[in-house]
Amino acid sequence: MIFLLMPALAFASIAGNQTIRHFPEAKRLAAEIFKENPYTIYCHCLYRGHDIDLGSCGYKIHKNAKRAARLEWEHVVPAEAFGQSFKDWREGAPQCQRHGKKYKGRKCAKNNPEFARMEADLYNLWPEVGELNGLRNNYSMAELGAEKSGKGDFGGCKAKIEDRKFEPMPEAKGRVARVYMYMNQAYPGRGIISDKNRKLFEAWDKLHPVDAWECKRAEKIEKIQGNPNPVVKSRCQQVQQAPNPLGKT
Repeated sequence: MIFLLMPALAFASIAGNQTIRHFPEAKRLAAEIFKENPYTIYCHCLYRGHDIDLGSCGYKIHKNAKRAARLEWEHVVPAEAFGQSFKDWREGAPQCQRHGKKYKGRKCAKNNPEFARMEADLYNLWPEVGELNGLRNNYSMAELGAEKSGKGDFGGCKAKIEDRKFEPMPEAKGRVARVYMYMNQAYPGRGIISDKNRKLFEAWDKLHPVDAWECKRAEKIEKIQGNPNPVVKSRCQQVQQAPNPLGKT
């Protein structure tokens, strides 16, 4: 069965965010968490406050210079990817009316407490170049190979966009995979990981292991948000327990 292709942990149900109720609150908390490591996830660009230092990562502006210079908080698993599983998003809800007109989509789903907690889950939030955040849109992750479209040339940032697919820089792939795996566990039944992408995320997780900051970030989030991220925690424990190849302590 395909379930055997992923670690058993990846399919266990865990508790998601039950503490942070709104996305604006999550962004404020995320900004505090990243103060000691102010780098974006996909391009590893340094930022200060709300301003991106494009020279620090060699980012090449695509079209929107103003947005490229602005920090935005990226949902690694796009809100639409799990939002479509909510009836409020797809069809609307009785409370979603303005001036006598019904509305649906993200604005309506925000009224659903479960969606709001998913949208505010700190484990899914990372800082990114505003322009790249917009261009990534809600595209799914993929390996795109050597070919790149006009949207895929970002200079020193080796992210790629092609045919509504997105490939982050190699340094970010493991983090991305573990975010998807966590969200898939924490919010089962929301279509976080497609059957097509299960092997992709398993490969990225193995090829690009956790580093010190990813482990520390998860510890910080657990203290604030209350729920652990067993995907990252287990990988961090494996790294700490791994034998030294030189036999040194």
